[in-house]
Amino acid sequence: MINKISPSIADALSVVRDGHTVLIGGFGTSGIPAELIDGLIEHGARELTVVNNNAGNGDTGLAALLAAGRVRKIICSFPRQADSHVFDGLYRAGQIELELVPQGNLAERLRAAGAGIGGFFTPTGYGTALAEGKETREINGRHYVFESPLAGDVALIKAERGDRWGNLTYRKAARNFGPVMAMAARHTIATVHQIVELGALDPETIVTPGIHVGKIVCIDRVATQAGGFKGSV
Repeated sequence: MINKISPSIADALSVVRDGHTVLIGGFGTSGIPAELIDGLIEHGARELTVVNNNAGNGDTGLAALLAAGRVRKIICSFPRQADSHVFDGLYRAGQIELELVPQGNLAERLRAAGAGIGGFFTPTGYGTALAEGKETREINGRHYVFESPLAGDVALIKAERGDRWGNLTYRKAARNFGPVMAMAARHTIATVHQIVELGALDPETIVTPGIHVGKIVCIDRVATQAGGFKGSV
């Protein structure tokens, strides 16, 4: 019987190893899998490469993972915000590497990895420092730069509802990078606020099919708002 429900955050994160590339969903604080990030800090994995839209906000979530010294490199689109002081300090001190990727390119590189595409040409970034060392080509009179797929060893994402097969639906803007990251990683771990019986999710509303998901963990919404989580169903 297929059952991808994990009894705890720690159990779900047991696949993570030192040096892994970890794709973390979220757009700023929207859809960030905070409980999984906290669990990753407790897990102890080091020398990680993290892919996210941002480079952490305030002192919690991704910023806390950076502050713990677990991240060697971050690949993102918006590394600096008003409250990105953790990343700023580490970068200025030469303690973290940054690969800056335009947001559309970031999403498409992830999608390409999940779709098995060997790369793509895009006009975004052509003629800038972001294109240095990359193949360029003129197509129909327009200049393009080649971008490679961006795959992960593990993806950590936040969904709204799921079933024991790992089928997922999302809530509004919290969806963001979750679907493409789930497809681009070898192991996808998702938190959900509700686990439903098989067949309860309308197939037309399932955004991420269970074939792309390895483990799901149910997080109580009230406990999440209070700063804790419910790791069992």
